[in-house]
Amino acid sequence: MPVFAKSIATPTSVQATAVEQRLHDLLRALNTEQQTTLLRFAEFLVASAEELPLEVDEIRFPLPEDLQRPEAESVIMAIKRLTATYPMINKEKLLHKASDLMAEHVTQGRAAADVIDELEQLFAEHYHQLRNDFEQNCPTTDGSEPA
Repeated sequence: MPVFAKSIATPTSVQATAVEQRLHDLLRALNTEQQTTLLRFAEFLVASAEELPLEVDEIRFPLPEDLQRPEAESVIMAIKRLTATYPMINKEKLLHKASDLMAEHVTQGRAAADVIDELEQLFAEHYHQLRNDFEQNCPTTDGSEPA
């Protein structure tokens, strides 16, 4: 039986099957990036469940995907690559700045390589800020306050 089905605690297997089917339908409606994010979130929920004792070193912020920058890459493809590299980042939070950089490239003729360098820095900085926030607010298993 899948782990998530056990934690649902429904009185009948018919209800568990309905929940599983709903999750399956939702998963199929998502693109690959969204599926990865949903999977990571589900893994986080399972790991943080009370019935699973965790060691502090088991609670980790997800690492970025290792997607290398191709030699010839457009700004649009770079944004897609960076979004896939950092699926834990809410794209909406970076939309304004990424749009500004794209506009500089398109309307002002700024070199794609320079814009991509700045986009990579933007995504990396946002990732590190999220990771720092997570590490500062992550509860420990021994009952002590987070560092």
